[in-house]
Amino acid sequence: MSTPDANKQGTPEIDLDEVAKLLQALEQDLASVKGDAKDIQRLRDEVQTLKNVLISPVRRHHWVRDGLHSIRHVFENALDTAVVGGLKGSQYIAEIGRILGM
Repeated sequence: MSTPDANKQGTPEIDLDEVAKLLQALEQDLASVKGDAKDIQRLRDEVQTLKNVLISPVRRHHWVRDGLHSIRHVFENALDTAVVGGLKGSQYIAEIGRILGM
């Protein structure tokens, strides 16, 4: 079902179930990352913010899209790969791109 927001922006709706699965996997991976680096905390905060959007009674696809872009931005520009160790940043970037239709 299309929403006026999706039609106005000319962008397809986002599969919210896929976003929830991505957040669950990311949250599990973040739990195993040691340390409290600023960028790791920023990523945790972005994940929590997007989770809050998903459980909100008012779901706006553009809010979800913005949240996914924020998480992708942290992976691409902020995270030091030495800090995150086993966190699969490129895999998450690819999955976010797929969800966003990029």
